Amino acid sequence: MIQTTVDDAITSRMSVRAFTQQPIARQTLSELLQVASRAPSGTNTQPWNVYVLQGASRAALVDKVCAAHDAVRTNPALAADYREEYDYYPEKWISPYLERRRENGLSLYGLLGIAKGEKDKMHVQHQRNYRFFDAPVGLMFTINRVMGRGSMLDYGMFLQNIMLAARGRGLHTCPQVAWNGYAKIILPHVGAGTDEMLVCGMALGYADEAAVVNTFHTPRVPVEEFTHWLE
Repeated sequence: MIQTTVDDAITSRMSVRAFTQQPIARQTLSELLQVASRAPSGTNTQPWNVYVLQGASRAALVDKVCAAHDAVRTNPALAADYREEYDYYPEKWISPYLERRRENGLSLYGLLGIAKGEKDKMHVQHQRNYRFFDAPVGLMFTINRVMGRGSMLDYGMFLQNIMLAARGRGLHTCPQVAWNGYAKIILPHVGAGTDEMLVCGMALGYADEAAVVNTFHTPRVPVEEFTHWLE
């Protein structure tokens, strides 16, 4: 039973970075994905493919990607083997996006007591991504490479629906583009076809309310800053 209003679901959504081990029933996950599939898509193409990882499959992927992440730390030259297939971030950062990005990083690491230059601590925290922040459910999303840019817009609406439907069931999420560089490990692991491209990953579960990291809430600029009224 969904208990929250739409506005409540939207405003309470956040990127949770610490989860409990409380399991989630497959029926709940299936219902959540069914609701999310009502997202609009151009000519109803519905370009999403979802891989749900739990238990042994989740643990095995975590081990594989964490090992690769550690290897890159030891030998930075290996980073060339792990490239995102599409550009999520811009090649060149400009204002105001650069400042917002810096504020986000400084605020999060500051809350965790990680100072600039503490590379070992940063590595450990970054690797939390590849552990799904301990969430019991990991989701991987793929799209057929034949699809165009518009389908990525469709995909974003599908992902948002998942996050909001999760909130309606007392669950939290963390959408994760951090996985994209390790697609060459992830896609074979989940059994994706050669025609599929990794869009992103997502952690899903119940938030650990006692974790300090979950007190981190990103700010939003006021409506007046991004809206242009025409009369």
